[in-house]
Amino acid sequence: MRIRALTLLEANVHHQLRRFLREKQQPLWSHHLTMARLVSRTLRLQRSTLIQTGRPILCYCYSYLTPALLSDQSIILVVPTAFHKRLFEEEIPQLQKWLGTNKPIISADQHFSSDNLGGLWIISPERWLSDRLLTSQTVFPPFPTLIEQAENLADWTTQILTFRLTFQDWQEISQFYEDALNDIREIRVKLTQSFFSHPPNPYHCYLLDENDLFLLEQLKQIVEDKIHLIPFFQQWKQENRLYWVKIQRQTGHFTLQSSPLEVASYLTPIWQQQPIVLMGSFLDQEKEAQRYQNRLGLQQKDLLCLKFTPHRQNEYISLYLPDKLPLPNTPEFQGILQAQINHLLKICQASNQPIVILIEDVPLQAQVGSYLAAQWGTRVQVNRISTENNTILVCCRNFWQQHQTHFPVPRLLIMATLPIPSLENPRVAGQVAYYKQKRMDWFRSYLLPTAISHLQRAVMPLRETQGLVAILDNRVNNRSYGSTILTALDPYVRMNYLDENSFS
Repeated sequence: MRIRALTLLEANVHHQLRRFLREKQQPLWSHHLTMARLVSRTLRLQRSTLIQTGRPILCYCYSYLTPALLSDQSIILVVPTAFHKRLFEEEIPQLQKWLGTNKPIISADQHFSSDNLGGLWIISPERWLSDRLLTSQTVFPPFPTLIEQAENLADWTTQILTFRLTFQDWQEISQFYEDALNDIREIRVKLTQSFFSHPPNPYHCYLLDENDLFLLEQLKQIVEDKIHLIPFFQQWKQENRLYWVKIQRQTGHFTLQSSPLEVASYLTPIWQQQPIVLMGSFLDQEKEAQRYQNRLGLQQKDLLCLKFTPHRQNEYISLYLPDKLPLPNTPEFQGILQAQINHLLKICQASNQPIVILIEDVPLQAQVGSYLAAQWGTRVQVNRISTENNTILVCCRNFWQQHQTHFPVPRLLIMATLPIPSLENPRVAGQVAYYKQKRMDWFRSYLLPTAISHLQRAVMPLRETQGLVAILDNRVNNRSYGSTILTALDPYVRMNYLDENSFS
Protein backbone atom coordinates (compact mmCIF):
# COMPACT_ATOMS: atom_id res chain seq x y z
CA MET A 1 0.00 0.00 0.00
CA ARG A 2 2.88 2.32 0.81
CA ILE A 3 4.43 1.82 -2.64
CA ARG A 4 1.05 2.34 -4.32
CA ALA A 5 0.50 5.57 -2.39
CA LEU A 6 3.89 6.92 -3.45
CA THR A 7 3.24 5.93 -7.06
CA LEU A 8 -0.06 7.76 -6.94
CA LEU A 9 1.78 10.80 -5.57
CA GLU A 10 3.33 11.56 -8.97
CA ALA A 11 -0.02 11.50 -10.74
CA ASN A 12 -1.69 13.52 -7.97
CA VAL A 13 1.07 16.13 -8.01
CA HIS A 14 0.81 16.46 -11.80
CA HIS A 15 -2.98 16.87 -11.69
CA GLN A 16 -3.10 19.31 -8.76
CA LEU A 17 -0.22 21.50 -9.91
CA ARG A 18 -1.62 21.80 -13.42
CA ARG A 19 -4.99 22.94 -12.03
CA PHE A 20 -3.30 25.35 -9.62
CA LEU A 21 -1.20 26.99 -12.34
CA ARG A 22 -4.20 27.38 -14.61
CA GLU A 23 -6.43 28.79 -11.89
CA LYS A 24 -3.88 31.23 -10.46
CA GLN A 25 -2.49 32.18 -13.88
CA GLN A 26 1.05 31.89 -12.61
CA PRO A 27 3.90 33.09 -14.89
CA LEU A 28 4.35 30.49 -17.60
CA TRP A 29 7.29 28.13 -17.27
CA SER A 30 6.97 25.13 -19.51
CA HIS A 31 8.82 22.74 -17.16
CA HIS A 32 6.74 23.10 -13.97
CA LEU A 33 5.08 19.71 -14.30
CA THR A 34 8.20 17.86 -15.39
CA MET A 35 10.17 19.16 -12.43
CA ALA A 36 7.33 18.36 -10.03
CA ARG A 37 7.22 14.75 -11.25
CA LEU A 38 11.00 14.44 -10.84
CA VAL A 39 10.81 15.61 -7.23
CA SER A 40 7.93 13.16 -6.65
CA ARG A 41 10.07 10.42 -8.19
CA THR A 42 12.86 11.16 -5.70
CA LEU A 43 10.40 10.79 -2.83
CA ARG A 44 9.11 7.50 -4.28
CA LEU A 45 12.39 5.83 -5.18
CA GLN A 46 14.56 7.48 -2.51
CA ARG A 47 17.12 8.27 -5.23
CA SER A 48 18.84 11.63 -5.57
CA THR A 49 18.22 14.10 -8.40
CA LEU A 50 20.11 17.11 -9.76
CA ILE A 51 18.06 19.73 -11.61
CA GLN A 52 19.35 22.81 -13.46
CA THR A 53 16.35 25.07 -13.92
CA GLY A 54 17.84 28.07 -15.73
CA ARG A 55 15.36 30.22 -13.78
CA PRO A 56 15.25 32.27 -10.54
CA ILE A 57 14.06 30.44 -7.44
CA LEU A 58 10.60 32.03 -7.19
CA CYS A 59 9.77 31.08 -10.78
CA TYR A 60 9.63 27.37 -10.06
CA CYS A 61 9.15 26.98 -6.28
CA TYR A 62 5.66 25.44 -6.78
CA SER A 63 7.33 22.59 -8.67
CA TYR A 64 8.90 21.23 -5.50
CA LEU A 65 6.51 22.66 -2.90
CA THR A 66 3.57 20.74 -4.38
CA PRO A 67 5.08 17.23 -3.97
CA ALA A 68 6.57 18.26 -0.62
CA LEU A 69 3.13 19.26 0.69
CA LEU A 70 1.21 16.34 -0.83
CA SER A 71 3.67 13.72 0.41
CA ASP A 72 3.11 12.20 3.84
CA GLN A 73 6.87 11.99 4.42
CA SER A 74 8.92 14.33 6.61
CA ILE A 75 10.92 16.54 4.25
CA ILE A 76 13.70 19.08 4.77
CA LEU A 77 13.82 22.14 2.51
CA VAL A 78 17.20 23.90 2.59
CA VAL A 79 16.72 27.42 1.28
CA PRO A 80 18.52 30.76 1.91
CA THR A 81 17.10 32.81 4.77
CA ALA A 82 16.25 35.69 2.42
CA PHE A 83 13.39 33.59 0.98
CA HIS A 84 11.99 32.22 4.26
CA LYS A 85 9.52 35.02 4.87
CA ARG A 86 8.12 34.80 1.35
CA LEU A 87 7.71 31.03 1.64
CA PHE A 88 6.19 31.09 5.15
CA GLU A 89 3.81 33.99 4.55
CA GLU A 90 2.86 33.79 0.87
CA GLU A 91 3.78 30.81 -1.30
CA ILE A 92 3.18 27.93 1.12
CA PRO A 93 -0.09 29.20 2.71
CA GLN A 94 -1.52 29.93 -0.74
CA LEU A 95 -0.57 26.49 -2.03
CA GLN A 96 -1.73 24.67 1.15
CA LYS A 97 -5.12 26.36 0.90
CA TRP A 98 -5.51 25.35 -2.72
CA LEU A 99 -4.37 21.76 -2.16
CA GLY A 100 -6.48 21.38 0.97
CA THR A 101 -3.50 20.11 2.99
CA ASN A 102 -2.50 20.95 6.54
CA LYS A 103 1.05 19.65 6.58
CA PRO A 104 3.04 21.11 9.51
CA ILE A 105 5.51 23.78 8.34
CA ILE A 106 8.41 23.79 10.76
CA SER A 107 11.20 26.34 11.13
CA ALA A 108 14.75 25.40 12.10
CA ASP A 109 14.44 26.83 15.62
CA GLN A 110 11.79 24.23 16.54
CA HIS A 111 12.89 20.91 18.01
CA PHE A 112 12.17 17.64 16.26
CA SER A 113 9.54 15.50 17.98
CA SER A 114 6.89 12.94 17.14
CA ASP A 115 4.32 15.77 17.10
CA ASN A 116 5.78 17.29 13.94
CA LEU A 117 6.58 14.02 12.20
CA GLY A 118 5.51 14.23 8.57
CA GLY A 119 6.12 17.99 8.40
CA LEU A 120 8.06 20.20 6.03
CA TRP A 121 11.20 21.61 7.67
CA ILE A 122 12.50 24.90 6.26
CA ILE A 123 16.15 25.38 7.20
CA SER A 124 18.89 27.78 6.13
CA PRO A 125 21.92 26.30 4.34
CA GLU A 126 24.19 27.44 7.18
CA ARG A 127 22.08 25.66 9.80
CA TRP A 128 21.80 22.45 7.80
CA LEU A 129 25.49 22.30 6.88
CA SER A 130 26.56 23.11 10.44
CA ASP A 131 24.38 20.27 11.70
CA ARG A 132 25.87 17.84 9.19
CA LEU A 133 29.52 18.94 9.34
CA LEU A 134 30.26 20.43 12.76
CA THR A 135 28.33 18.27 15.23
CA SER A 136 28.89 14.67 16.23
CA GLN A 137 25.15 14.09 16.77
CA THR A 138 22.92 15.67 14.16
CA VAL A 139 19.74 17.47 15.20
CA PHE A 140 17.85 16.92 11.95
CA PRO A 141 17.06 13.29 11.00
CA PRO A 142 18.04 12.04 7.51
CA PHE A 143 14.75 12.95 5.87
CA PRO A 144 14.58 13.47 2.09
CA THR A 145 16.22 16.85 1.54
CA LEU A 146 15.55 19.50 -1.13
CA ILE A 147 18.38 22.02 -1.53
CA GLU A 148 17.64 25.32 -3.25
CA GLN A 149 20.26 27.52 -4.98
CA ALA A 150 22.64 24.57 -5.01
CA GLU A 151 25.06 26.54 -7.19
CA ASN A 152 26.17 28.16 -3.92
CA LEU A 153 26.64 24.89 -2.04
CA ALA A 154 30.44 24.79 -2.34
CA ASP A 155 30.72 28.42 -1.18
CA TRP A 156 28.36 27.81 1.76
CA THR A 157 30.41 24.79 2.79
CA THR A 158 33.64 26.77 2.56
CA GLN A 159 32.17 29.46 4.80
CA ILE A 160 30.99 26.91 7.38
CA LEU A 161 34.42 25.22 7.43
CA THR A 162 36.37 28.49 7.62
CA PHE A 163 37.91 28.92 11.09
CA ARG A 164 38.89 32.35 12.35
CA LEU A 165 41.18 33.93 14.92
CA THR A 166 39.68 37.32 15.73
CA PHE A 167 40.65 40.31 17.87
CA GLN A 168 38.45 38.94 20.68
CA ASP A 169 40.25 35.59 20.50
CA TRP A 170 43.59 37.33 21.05
CA GLN A 171 42.10 39.05 24.11
CA GLU A 172 40.97 35.72 25.57
CA ILE A 173 44.31 34.06 24.85
CA SER A 174 46.08 36.88 26.67
CA GLN A 175 43.84 36.37 29.71
CA PHE A 176 44.35 32.59 29.77
CA TYR A 177 48.15 32.79 29.50
CA GLU A 178 49.24 35.77 31.57
CA ASP A 179 52.61 34.13 32.25
CA ALA A 180 53.31 34.10 28.48
CA LEU A 181 51.81 37.54 27.86
CA ASN A 182 55.04 39.08 26.57
CA ASP A 183 55.56 36.29 24.04
CA ILE A 184 51.95 36.55 22.84
CA ARG A 185 52.23 40.32 22.43
CA GLU A 186 55.50 39.99 20.53
CA ILE A 187 53.96 37.45 18.12
CA ARG A 188 50.97 39.69 17.56
CA VAL A 189 53.13 42.79 16.95
CA LYS A 190 55.27 40.94 14.40
CA LEU A 191 52.19 39.62 12.61
CA THR A 192 50.65 43.12 12.56
CA GLN A 193 53.81 44.56 11.04
CA SER A 194 53.89 41.80 8.42
CA PHE A 195 50.24 42.15 7.42
CA PHE A 196 50.12 45.92 7.20
CA SER A 197 53.36 46.10 5.22
CA HIS A 198 51.51 44.60 2.25
CA PRO A 199 50.42 47.15 -0.37
CA PRO A 200 46.66 47.80 -0.30
CA ASN A 201 44.44 45.75 -2.59
CA PRO A 202 40.69 45.94 -3.27
CA TYR A 203 40.06 42.68 -1.39
CA HIS A 204 41.79 43.69 1.89
CA CYS A 205 43.15 40.18 2.32
CA TYR A 206 46.51 38.44 1.88
CA LEU A 207 47.89 34.93 1.93
CA LEU A 208 50.11 34.05 4.89
CA ASP A 209 53.78 33.55 4.07
CA GLU A 210 56.23 31.14 5.72
CA ASN A 211 57.29 33.67 8.34
CA ASP A 212 53.64 34.32 9.31
CA LEU A 213 53.01 30.58 9.65
CA PHE A 214 56.17 30.21 11.75
CA LEU A 215 54.93 32.88 14.18
CA LEU A 216 51.54 31.17 14.40
CA GLU A 217 53.28 27.87 15.09
CA GLN A 218 54.89 29.54 18.11
CA LEU A 219 51.49 30.75 19.28
CA LYS A 220 50.06 27.25 18.82
CA GLN A 221 52.74 25.80 21.10
CA ILE A 222 51.84 28.35 23.81
CA VAL A 223 48.11 27.45 23.74
CA GLU A 224 48.61 23.70 23.19
CA ASP A 225 46.71 22.65 26.34
CA LYS A 226 43.60 24.62 25.26
CA ILE A 227 43.87 23.98 21.53
CA HIS A 228 40.37 22.45 21.50
CA LEU A 229 38.98 25.89 22.39
CA ILE A 230 40.60 27.55 19.37
CA PRO A 231 39.04 26.22 16.13
CA PHE A 232 41.60 28.06 14.00
CA PHE A 233 44.30 25.58 15.10
CA GLN A 234 42.20 22.41 15.01
CA GLN A 235 43.17 21.54 11.43
CA TRP A 236 46.50 23.30 11.54
CA LYS A 237 48.68 23.08 8.42
CA GLN A 238 46.64 20.40 6.71
CA GLU A 239 47.41 20.04 3.02
CA ASN A 240 44.00 21.05 1.74
CA ARG A 241 43.66 24.30 3.68
CA LEU A 242 44.31 27.92 2.76
CA TYR A 243 45.63 30.36 5.39
CA TRP A 244 44.97 34.02 4.85
CA VAL A 245 44.27 37.24 6.71
CA LYS A 246 41.66 39.96 6.29
CA ILE A 247 42.73 43.35 7.59
CA GLN A 248 41.03 46.60 8.59
CA ARG A 249 43.53 49.38 7.98
CA GLN A 250 41.45 52.04 9.72
CA THR A 251 41.27 50.17 13.05
CA GLY A 252 44.53 48.24 12.78
CA HIS A 253 42.71 44.96 13.42
CA PHE A 254 43.07 41.74 11.47
CA THR A 255 41.29 38.39 11.33
CA LEU A 256 43.23 35.24 10.57
CA GLN A 257 41.28 32.67 8.57
CA SER A 258 41.76 29.04 7.61
CA SER A 259 39.60 27.78 4.71
CA PRO A 260 39.33 24.43 2.92
CA LEU A 261 40.66 24.34 -0.64
CA GLU A 262 38.23 21.56 -1.55
CA VAL A 263 34.91 20.53 -0.04
CA ALA A 264 34.27 17.17 -1.72
CA SER A 265 35.91 15.14 1.06
CA TYR A 266 33.68 16.84 3.67
CA LEU A 267 30.42 16.53 1.71
CA THR A 268 30.73 12.99 0.32
CA PRO A 269 29.52 11.27 3.54
CA ILE A 270 26.44 13.53 3.66
CA TRP A 271 25.08 12.36 0.30
CA GLN A 272 24.91 8.77 1.55
CA GLN A 273 22.60 9.64 4.47
CA GLN A 274 19.38 10.59 2.67
CA PRO A 275 17.96 11.19 -0.83
CA ILE A 276 18.75 14.69 -2.09
CA VAL A 277 17.23 16.97 -4.70
CA LEU A 278 19.82 19.57 -5.75
CA MET A 279 18.17 22.53 -7.50
CA GLY A 280 19.82 25.59 -8.99
CA SER A 281 19.61 27.92 -11.94
CA PHE A 282 22.98 26.94 -13.45
CA LEU A 283 25.19 24.26 -11.88
CA ASP A 284 27.34 23.17 -14.83
CA GLN A 285 27.73 23.64 -18.56
CA GLU A 286 26.79 20.02 -19.20
CA LYS A 287 23.58 18.16 -18.40
CA GLU A 288 25.39 15.48 -16.38
CA ALA A 289 27.17 18.22 -14.40
CA GLN A 290 30.25 16.05 -13.93
CA ARG A 291 32.51 18.93 -12.92
CA TYR A 292 29.92 20.07 -10.37
CA GLN A 293 29.55 16.52 -9.06
CA ASN A 294 33.31 16.15 -8.65
CA ARG A 295 33.55 19.44 -6.81
CA LEU A 296 30.88 18.38 -4.32
CA GLY A 297 31.90 14.72 -4.02
CA LEU A 298 28.64 13.38 -5.46
CA GLN A 299 29.63 9.75 -5.95
CA GLN A 300 26.17 8.37 -6.71
CA LYS A 301 25.82 6.10 -9.73
CA ASP A 302 22.02 6.39 -9.87
CA LEU A 303 21.95 10.22 -9.66
CA LEU A 304 19.39 11.54 -12.15
CA CYS A 305 20.54 14.75 -13.86
CA LEU A 306 18.30 17.10 -15.82
CA LYS A 307 18.98 20.49 -17.35
CA PHE A 308 16.19 22.77 -18.57
CA THR A 309 17.33 25.19 -21.28
CA PRO A 310 15.78 28.60 -22.00
CA HIS A 311 13.08 28.65 -24.65
CA ARG A 312 14.60 29.83 -27.94
CA GLN A 313 11.65 32.05 -28.90
CA ASN A 314 10.53 33.43 -25.55
CA GLU A 315 13.68 33.53 -23.39
CA TYR A 316 16.47 34.76 -25.64
CA ILE A 317 18.56 37.84 -24.91
CA SER A 318 19.85 40.51 -27.27
CA LEU A 319 23.64 40.39 -26.99
CA TYR A 320 25.67 43.47 -27.91
CA LEU A 321 29.34 42.60 -28.49
CA PRO A 322 31.26 45.53 -30.01
CA ASP A 323 34.54 44.54 -31.62
CA LYS A 324 37.98 46.16 -31.53
CA LEU A 325 37.65 47.51 -27.99
CA PRO A 326 40.86 47.73 -25.93
CA LEU A 327 41.42 44.92 -23.44
CA PRO A 328 40.51 45.59 -19.78
CA ASN A 329 44.16 45.64 -18.65
CA THR A 330 45.15 48.48 -21.01
CA PRO A 331 45.30 52.21 -20.16
CA GLU A 332 42.80 53.04 -22.92
CA PHE A 333 40.07 50.83 -21.52
CA GLN A 334 38.57 53.21 -18.95
CA GLY A 335 37.99 56.04 -21.43
CA ILE A 336 36.45 53.75 -24.05
CA LEU A 337 34.33 52.05 -21.38
CA GLN A 338 32.83 55.35 -20.23
CA ALA A 339 32.13 56.37 -23.83
CA GLN A 340 30.40 53.06 -24.56
CA ILE A 341 28.30 53.25 -21.39
CA ASN A 342 27.29 56.83 -22.18
CA HIS A 343 26.32 55.81 -25.71
CA LEU A 344 24.19 52.94 -24.45
CA LEU A 345 22.45 55.06 -21.81
CA LYS A 346 21.52 57.76 -24.35
CA ILE A 347 20.03 55.15 -26.67
CA CYS A 348 18.12 53.56 -23.81
CA GLN A 349 16.92 56.72 -22.02
CA ALA A 350 13.55 56.84 -23.80
CA SER A 351 12.54 53.44 -22.43
CA ASN A 352 12.55 54.79 -18.84
CA GLN A 353 13.38 51.30 -17.50
CA PRO A 354 16.05 50.15 -15.03
CA ILE A 355 19.66 49.75 -16.20
CA VAL A 356 22.35 47.71 -14.45
CA ILE A 357 26.09 48.25 -14.97
CA LEU A 358 28.37 45.55 -13.55
CA ILE A 359 31.97 46.59 -12.77
CA GLU A 360 34.20 44.37 -10.64
CA ASP A 361 37.16 46.73 -10.28
CA VAL A 362 36.38 48.76 -7.13
CA PRO A 363 38.24 52.01 -8.05
CA LEU A 364 36.86 51.89 -11.61
CA GLN A 365 33.36 51.28 -10.24
CA ALA A 366 33.58 54.45 -8.12
CA GLN A 367 34.97 56.49 -11.03
CA VAL A 368 32.26 55.37 -13.43
CA GLY A 369 29.61 55.99 -10.76
CA SER A 370 30.82 59.57 -10.25
CA TYR A 371 31.08 60.16 -13.99
CA LEU A 372 27.50 59.00 -14.58
CA ALA A 373 26.07 60.82 -11.55
CA ALA A 374 27.39 64.09 -12.97
CA GLN A 375 25.22 63.52 -16.06
CA TRP A 376 22.26 61.52 -14.82
CA GLY A 377 21.94 62.78 -11.23
CA THR A 378 20.13 60.78 -8.56
CA ARG A 379 19.10 58.10 -11.05
CA VAL A 380 22.58 56.66 -10.52
CA GLN A 381 22.94 54.37 -7.49
CA VAL A 382 26.24 52.68 -6.61
CA ASN A 383 25.76 49.36 -4.77
CA ARG A 384 22.39 50.53 -3.53
CA ILE A 385 18.99 49.06 -4.42
CA SER A 386 16.27 51.42 -5.56
CA THR A 387 12.79 50.47 -6.77
CA GLU A 388 12.50 53.46 -9.12
CA ASN A 389 11.82 52.33 -12.66
CA ASN A 390 14.49 54.57 -14.17
CA THR A 391 17.32 53.62 -11.78
CA ILE A 392 20.85 53.24 -13.14
CA LEU A 393 22.48 50.74 -10.78
CA VAL A 394 26.28 50.52 -10.78
CA CYS A 395 27.48 47.54 -8.76
CA CYS A 396 29.65 44.45 -8.66
CA ARG A 397 28.48 41.05 -9.86
CA ASN A 398 28.08 39.67 -6.33
CA PHE A 399 25.82 42.57 -5.27
CA TRP A 400 23.65 42.06 -8.34
CA GLN A 401 23.24 38.32 -7.73
CA GLN A 402 22.25 38.91 -4.11
CA HIS A 403 19.65 41.57 -4.87
CA GLN A 404 18.36 40.88 -8.39
CA THR A 405 15.13 39.29 -7.09
CA HIS A 406 14.31 42.59 -5.29
CA PHE A 407 15.06 44.80 -8.29
CA PRO A 408 12.80 45.48 -11.30
CA VAL A 409 13.87 43.51 -14.36
CA PRO A 410 16.32 45.78 -16.20
CA ARG A 411 15.95 46.65 -19.87
CA LEU A 412 19.71 46.86 -20.25
CA LEU A 413 22.56 45.06 -18.48
CA ILE A 414 26.08 46.34 -19.18
CA MET A 415 29.00 44.12 -18.20
CA ALA A 416 32.32 45.98 -18.23
CA THR A 417 34.44 42.84 -18.02
CA LEU A 418 33.90 39.11 -17.96
CA PRO A 419 33.40 37.87 -14.36
CA ILE A 420 36.59 35.80 -14.39
CA PRO A 421 37.90 35.59 -10.79
CA SER A 422 40.94 37.83 -10.43
CA LEU A 423 44.32 36.36 -9.53
CA GLU A 424 44.92 39.60 -7.62
CA ASN A 425 42.51 38.19 -5.06
CA PRO A 426 44.77 36.15 -2.73
CA ARG A 427 42.04 33.60 -2.12
CA VAL A 428 41.65 32.99 -5.85
CA ALA A 429 45.44 32.82 -6.21
CA GLY A 430 45.56 30.22 -3.44
CA GLN A 431 42.87 28.15 -5.14
CA VAL A 432 44.75 28.32 -8.45
CA ALA A 433 47.95 27.20 -6.71
CA TYR A 434 46.03 24.20 -5.35
CA TYR A 435 44.86 23.24 -8.86
CA LYS A 436 48.42 23.59 -10.15
CA GLN A 437 49.68 21.37 -7.35
CA LYS A 438 47.15 18.72 -8.42
CA ARG A 439 48.31 19.19 -12.03
CA MET A 440 44.86 20.21 -13.16
CA ASP A 441 43.89 22.77 -15.81
CA TRP A 442 43.23 25.58 -13.36
CA PHE A 443 41.73 27.92 -15.98
CA ARG A 444 39.25 25.53 -17.60
CA SER A 445 38.56 23.61 -14.40
CA TYR A 446 38.11 26.60 -12.08
CA LEU A 447 38.30 30.15 -13.47
CA LEU A 448 36.30 29.68 -16.69
CA PRO A 449 33.44 27.56 -15.22
CA THR A 450 33.13 30.05 -12.34
CA ALA A 451 32.95 32.96 -14.79
CA ILE A 452 30.35 31.22 -16.96
CA SER A 453 28.16 30.41 -13.95
CA HIS A 454 28.32 34.05 -12.79
CA LEU A 455 27.55 35.26 -16.31
CA GLN A 456 24.54 32.98 -16.77
CA ARG A 457 23.06 33.98 -13.44
CA ALA A 458 23.67 37.70 -14.05
CA VAL A 459 21.74 37.78 -17.34
CA MET A 460 18.99 35.38 -16.21
CA PRO A 461 16.39 38.06 -15.27
CA LEU A 462 16.65 39.69 -18.70
CA ARG A 463 15.41 36.54 -20.42
CA GLU A 464 11.93 37.31 -19.08
CA THR A 465 11.71 40.41 -21.30
CA GLN A 466 14.27 39.60 -24.02
CA GLY A 467 16.42 42.40 -22.63
CA LEU A 468 19.71 43.71 -23.98
CA VAL A 469 23.04 42.51 -22.55
CA ALA A 470 26.14 44.49 -23.51
CA ILE A 471 29.52 42.84 -22.85
CA LEU A 472 32.34 45.34 -23.32
CA ASP A 473 35.15 42.84 -22.83
CA ASN A 474 36.83 42.08 -26.16
CA ARG A 475 38.19 38.77 -24.87
CA VAL A 476 34.88 37.20 -25.91
CA ASN A 477 35.79 37.99 -29.51
CA ASN A 478 39.54 37.34 -29.39
CA ARG A 479 40.18 34.47 -26.99
CA SER A 480 39.77 30.77 -27.74
CA TYR A 481 37.36 30.38 -24.82
CA GLY A 482 35.04 33.06 -26.24
CA SER A 483 33.04 30.44 -28.14
CA THR A 484 32.51 28.49 -24.90
CA ILE A 485 31.11 31.63 -23.25
CA LEU A 486 28.79 32.33 -26.18
CA THR A 487 27.50 28.76 -26.13
CA ALA A 488 26.67 29.14 -22.44
CA LEU A 489 24.67 32.33 -23.20
CA ASP A 490 22.54 30.69 -25.88
CA PRO A 491 19.82 31.50 -26.91
CA TYR A 492 20.72 35.04 -27.96
CA VAL A 493 20.53 37.42 -30.90
CA ARG A 494 23.96 38.94 -31.48
CA MET A 495 24.52 42.58 -32.38
CA ASN A 496 27.66 44.62 -32.97
CA TYR A 497 25.88 47.90 -33.70
CA LEU A 498 23.16 49.81 -31.85
CA ASP A 499 21.11 52.88 -32.73
CA GLU A 500 18.02 54.68 -31.42
CA ASN A 501 15.73 51.99 -32.86
CA SER A 502 17.37 49.18 -30.89
CA PHE A 503 15.06 49.73 -27.90
CA SER A 504 11.86 50.23 -29.80
